[in-house]
Amino acid sequence: MSGAAPVVSPRRPGVAGILTLALWALLGIGLVYTLAAGYDPDLIARYGPLYLSGLETTIVLVLLSFVIGAILSVPVALGRVSRHPVARALAFAYVYFFRGTPLIAQIFLVYYGFGQFRGAFETVGLWWFFRDAWYCAIFSLSLNTAAYQAEILRGAIANVPRGQWEGARSLGLPTYVVFWKVILPQAMIVALRPYANEIILMIKASAIVAIITVLDLFGETRRAYSRTFDFQAYLWAAVFYLALVELLRHATNFAERRLIRHLKR
Repeated sequence: MSGAAPVVSPRRPGVAGILTLALWALLGIGLVYTLAAGYDPDLIARYGPLYLSGLETTIVLVLLSFVIGAILSVPVALGRVSRHPVARALAFAYVYFFRGTPLIAQIFLVYYGFGQFRGAFETVGLWWFFRDAWYCAIFSLSLNTAAYQAEILRGAIANVPRGQWEGARSLGLPTYVVFWKVILPQAMIVALRPYANEIILMIKASAIVAIITVLDLFGETRRAYSRTFDFQAYLWAAVFYLALVELLRHATNFAERRLIRHLKR
């Protein structure tokens, strides 16, 4: 008897897959045709710089919120895996609230709700922060993404084999050294894709801040449309958002190839 493994022929896409690809291709062609047919150089010349300014605001807003959320997520994730019941309960309540309520409601609670306590904030010298829509947007997005990132980090840490903990402890390493030098680097490889997905979701969710007068990309798009009533304003915004997501996708693929190159044989 031959011990050779059977040759498995690659599966061909089914009818549903072909129809889905055809639909996406038609949508792409339709988008390009609409932009080309209705191209207005005056619109681009007048509102192009505003779009770029809004794009910069969106990028800065998302990056700042993501970094702050990443810092906040570490103690929350540690609380989720803690054996102390109070720490575990507080971390669970934090994650449950911010993942279970709409982001728009959280932004409204911060921007409009905290205004009810203006006197208290003026007393402690924090009213300058909560009266500014920009700071309220960063504050809300940071708290929201921290809850999601905490769950990503918790799952990634749980995915590291227990033998890694035991092997590091057998060398007499302190717990914090084991976590930061052994466990966390391996967990980051697992968490890379979920983190990239979280940034993509933040890019799309950041459009909500336009309702509290932050002129990000979507805010500038709304202003351009209100003055021109040209629906192409929203199509150009969609192009910018798609470009951001695609750039992030390629950056994630590059980072993943670099991180796991030692695992390939």
